[in-house]
Amino acid sequence: MVLIILVTIATALPAVRGDDAFNPIPVVPYPQFAKMLSADRIGVNSARFRISPPDELRHDDIMVSAAIRYNNYFSRFQGRSHEDGIDTVKITVHDPAAEQEISGTNESYSLMITPPSTVVTLNAATRVGVLRGLETLYQLYNVTDGKLPAVHIEDSPRFAFRGLMIDTSRHFLDLELIFKVIEAMSMNKLNVLHWHIVDDPSFPYESYNFPDLAAKGAYDQDHMYSQADIAKVIEYARIHGVVVLPEFDTPGHTLSWGKGAPGLLAHCPGRGTFGSDYGPIDPTVDNNYKFLERLMSEVAAVFGTGYLHLGGDEVSFYCWAGNPNITDFMKKHNITDHTALESYYEEKLLNIVEGLGQSYIVWEEVFNNGLKIKPDTIIHVWKGKWQNTLSKAVKAGYRTILSSPWYLNYISFGKDWKNYYSVEPYSIDATPEELKLIQGGEACMWGEFVDNTNVLSRTFPRASAVAERLWSSKGQVDIADAEFRLDKHRCGMCARGIPAETVLTRGFCPIEYEMF
Repeated sequence: MVLIILVTIATALPAVRGDDAFNPIPVVPYPQFAKMLSADRIGVNSARFRISPPDELRHDDIMVSAAIRYNNYFSRFQGRSHEDGIDTVKITVHDPAAEQEISGTNESYSLMITPPSTVVTLNAATRVGVLRGLETLYQLYNVTDGKLPAVHIEDSPRFAFRGLMIDTSRHFLDLELIFKVIEAMSMNKLNVLHWHIVDDPSFPYESYNFPDLAAKGAYDQDHMYSQADIAKVIEYARIHGVVVLPEFDTPGHTLSWGKGAPGLLAHCPGRGTFGSDYGPIDPTVDNNYKFLERLMSEVAAVFGTGYLHLGGDEVSFYCWAGNPNITDFMKKHNITDHTALESYYEEKLLNIVEGLGQSYIVWEEVFNNGLKIKPDTIIHVWKGKWQNTLSKAVKAGYRTILSSPWYLNYISFGKDWKNYYSVEPYSIDATPEELKLIQGGEACMWGEFVDNTNVLSRTFPRASAVAERLWSSKGQVDIADAEFRLDKHRCGMCARGIPAETVLTRGFCPIEYEMF
């Protein structure tokens, strides 16, 4: 089924910085194929430039939301009106019913701007492809002269999984702030919000099956996410072309869980997490697996993505070793060491999750420690020497996601985005077929030193460099060109309410970020 959409435009398409002499196609992430058709530029008729859904999709929430959103973006830029300029965008959606999935969605689109024609042509495989194309069109507009370049773009992502992780356990993030994160992700064509929602410090997820988990494990009642809050985040993400991936990390990183679930954690006086009396989940208690099955069943239903991130990292054996009941259990069941005990736990957990019809992602320790895991497990690589781990994982036949070189919470002076930009996920020992198992990657912003006051500025535009590496072609490696485009894109984000950090050591934005 093909839908033809006519889009009429009423304000000048927004832009970023002054002239585009350095690169006339100042788009981030850079398209797979972009060709200037001529040196001509065509103006926009700001009197008639307005986006509105066509009759065929007038009730489609993704398209209606996109129209409202981009009209709002565009309305902040008055630009220079050109009487004979562009006033229409013709959009074709080949599969308007396709839903976005973590396993992959066709996000391809093509864009044609051909002066003297006053019609822009945007062809997209899906509604998500339309969102990607509209973002590119937005970035092509030059706010200084009110014109668009004559260009032909054919674009699609290099990797299907292009994520950003936020951590709401160490420091709580307000709902409106998470919405802003999602908006910025869409501006950068990132498509998976990995929500590390709970951890040792706090449990802000308000479970309807186990309300005491948040009531006793959150910082307080004002720092938790209700079921309604979570539904809003999922919906806001969906209409921005983003899927939410929840993480409930076990058996470690669960100190906050124990306050609302007596008997869940291993008891080991003085040997527990942060010097407490409790460590990871006790893997020897049958009732704990009943608890996990009920909780994971709830989480799967609430988030509805078909995937759960199960963590599995940094499991300390010190507490388990100090618990006599666990030691007795190991002897009785001929479990020779604590790595084997962890494998016992993970195998039971993965069976539970698989029984719920869910796919799963785990941190790399689950693979590194030689635990028994299922062939369809996705390994999330995050530690040092990532090339070796990535190579071993794909050679073992596992799908992988890379985060090791993209930990944005590691702050350094200067232009550290260049380090993120220079990473090549395929720079490992692997055959072409094995490389296909790399699903993509993810920038991580852990929450030790960020909260509502600074998480956006510390994340963007540094995450934009990661976004380009995951979207654009392998050969897109020109740092000087990337810096020019990133600076313009950063100004475009600021103009839309995202306080993205500076890229250059000096300069300005035509439309500066407004704090209030």
